[in-house]
Amino acid sequence: MSEIELINPIDKVKFKDNLIDLSPFPYFCIDNFLDEDFANEIYEAFPSFQESQKVGREFNAVNEKKKIQITDSTKFPPAILKLHKLLASKEFLEMMSDLMGIPNLVADPKLIGGGIHETSSGGRLDVHVDFNYLKDRKLYRRLNILIYFNKDWKEEYGGDLDIWDKDVKNCCGSFAPVFNRACGFATSEVSYHGVMPVNCPDGEMRKSFATYFYTAEAPENGVSDYHSTIFKARPKEWFREGVLMPAEGVIRKTRSQYKAIKHKIKELTS
Repeated sequence: MSEIELINPIDKVKFKDNLIDLSPFPYFCIDNFLDEDFANEIYEAFPSFQESQKVGREFNAVNEKKKIQITDSTKFPPAILKLHKLLASKEFLEMMSDLMGIPNLVADPKLIGGGIHETSSGGRLDVHVDFNYLKDRKLYRRLNILIYFNKDWKEEYGGDLDIWDKDVKNCCGSFAPVFNRACGFATSEVSYHGVMPVNCPDGEMRKSFATYFYTAEAPENGVSDYHSTIFKARPKEWFREGVLMPAEGVIRKTRSQYKAIKHKIKELTS
């Protein structure tokens, strides 16, 4: 079986028709995305939360908490490394360029922000638009793909991927992170999305693999400003919007300034 055959056939005409009709930005959801045996291999290969803590980056900020991310592919189990290579393959890139109408997509071998994601109970990811540019490689972010590996995931566990309009007033789509489901969307200045709070039992976790795609060419409508991730509160989250998020912003700014000062002192004293 060739690499691309590990992805189940996609009805391209139906996919493109559905994509055109979707608002506020193009997004999709594909169930049974991978060959079942391969999906099961990946499921069995996922490290435990404790194992991931040893090699990954753990998030416990206001906007993103109780989540571990492993981006270093040298630390991936073989089945997950195979998935990473599949999603970066020439055949897959050409297929997604065609399906999404975004020519010349390229993968990110460094998986900045992507890779293995695991979120335990109490975790969440506030609504946001992602960073839009890799300055060191001069690449524009164009497409996110998330594949879920959670068996027997119940509705009350939460953790849905939610899609929002540009003002974060109306939820336009919501997708449970069920086993072998792939969700994706074209990234832009209005591609607001988030992860609802996770309420799974102790010992369970929300497991996914994320990969992001870029182009050397700017989007047709251009990019008005290069930025990092921009978070917004969901409707009725008044305390989060008025207190928690501003406080988190001050903390991040202070940390950034401290690192800059520390780096400058090191340069002067070296």
